[in-house]
This record gives sequence, C-alpha cells and structure tokens, in this order.
Amino acid sequence: MHIKIENLNKVYPNGNYAIKNLNLEIPNGMFGLLGPNGAGKSTLMRILVTLMKPSSGKVTVNDLDLAKNRREIRSMLGYLPQDFSFFSKLKTYEFLDYAARLAGMTNGAARRSAVDQMLEEVGLFEARDRNANKLSGGMKRRLGIAQALINDPKIIIVDEPTTGLDPEERIRFRNLLSTISQRDVIIILSTHIVGDISSTCYNMALLNQGKLAFSGSPEQLTKEAEGSVWLIKATETEYLEINEKFPVISTIPTDGGWEVQVVANEINGYLGKRIEPNLEHAYVHFMENKLNQWSKS
Repeated sequence: MHIKIENLNKVYPNGNYAIKNLNLEIPNGMFGLLGPNGAGKSTLMRILVTLMKPSSGKVTVNDLDLAKNRREIRSMLGYLPQDFSFFSKLKTYEFLDYAARLAGMTNGAARRSAVDQMLEEVGLFEARDRNANKLSGGMKRRLGIAQALINDPKIIIVDEPTTGLDPEERIRFRNLLSTISQRDVIIILSTHIVGDISSTCYNMALLNQGKLAFSGSPEQLTKEAEGSVWLIKATETEYLEINEKFPVISTIPTDGGWEVQVVANEINGYLGKRIEPNLEHAYVHFMENKLNQWSKS
C-alpha cells in the first residue's frame, strides 16, 4: 500500500488555509502524524477518509485517484475519529455488528464470527453484552478501533487515539496498533502526544500551520536535537529563572533544589550537562527553533 499527496490545499471561505501546498508520501506500516493543535492533522485525516474534499491538489492510493475513485478507496478504509460516540441503546456486540454491516459484511454467519473474533482481539469479549455507552474510556477506544478494523481494511486512520487514556490503556492501544501494522496495511496515527509516535512508528511527518515541516524517521528528527538538551541542577531561585528562559521538558525535585531538563543551545552558566535527546526533546527543539523561523519566512 502507498499513499501519495501532491500540492494539497484546503482553504476555508474566510481565506484561512487548513492545509497549504502539502506534498507527502506515506508507505506501508505505521506512520505518525505529529503537530500542535490546529496544525491541520484532523483536516488531512478527514480528506483522506473522503469526509472532506480538498480545495485543490491530488491524493492517490495505489495509483487510484481519491477524487475519481472515492468508492473503491472508501472500501479500503478503517477510521477512528477523535470524537467517537456510540448509539446509546446498542450493546457492545450489537454496535460492532452494525459497524460490520456498514463496512459491507453482508454474510450473517461470517459477520458474527468476525465480530466475536475482533472482540477477543481487542479484549472486549467479556463485555460483549454491556451497553457500549457504559464502557470505560479505554474500552470505548478499543471498541472504536475494533469498528475500524472489522472488515480487514488496508488503510487504518486513527485521530488522537490515546487522548484521555490512562498509561496502561495507552500502552495497550499502541501495542495493538503495532501488532496490526505487521500486516500489509498502512496505519496513520495522528496525535500531539509524542510518546505515541516514538514507540510505534518507523516514519513520521510534522505539520505546522497546515504545512509540512518535517518528513522522515523519528530517529532523524531526534538527531537534529543532539547537543541541545541539558540536565540542569538548579536551586529554587534558579529554577524560577530557568522556567522563564528555556523550554522546560521535565522537572524532578531533589534535596535542596531541582533537576531540570531543558532544550537550549547554551545554558548561560547554570550547572548542568548535555544529555542524549529523545523524540519529545526533538519535537520541542524543532518547534522552538526551526518552526518559529520557518513560520516567519
């Protein structure tokens, strides 16, 4: 599977661009789409799942033109939107059966078997007779991904899937997507949570103000922050100063002060040392440096 996006634009009637001249290729496997709120991620997702038409540009899926082959491409899709709700009177298995019907599964016996198998896969079989709207937040997200996967789609798009989940549910969800990504599929994971990208995706893109700011591997983005991440041992007074001067990634209280991780080229005489960056450090470094300069250009 392969998605190619060429010169894509989405302009609203007031003249604001949600997507501006976007060129991007998305290969097989897990692909991370990262960016701050308002970067254009959800707009791009809605275009890719045929819920919104672009103002101009071209999207092809395995050489099928999205503008001309909407029905064929839609049959390949599984989608979990950010705001996902359930019919209040449907039980968990009834909702998934309904989703399977919408996905084109017309054979009753095969559909029921697929529903039970999918409930097992996402860990919801024991809750199959519970009303869907009574599930916990994590279980609702699992049911959401189940409906996106029920007809074995070739392209799976999930928008902010781990927002509001506790750490255990977030890890479980990411592991589920990682397992699925071993198949012949594209999974696009759109998020502003950096940890969701670093632990699952081999390729990623960073959007800002509707434009492509970076495309490559998480390792490539992380490498750009080398030499710009510091661990500072600060007194209480210094800690307040540091918060004003630098982007602070984390703070840990210690005897007599704080250990503070910051992103900066230099730390101006504070007691500290450079440390190896991770993707979260790199994201902040990119946003604070290159994107600020790039947005003004």
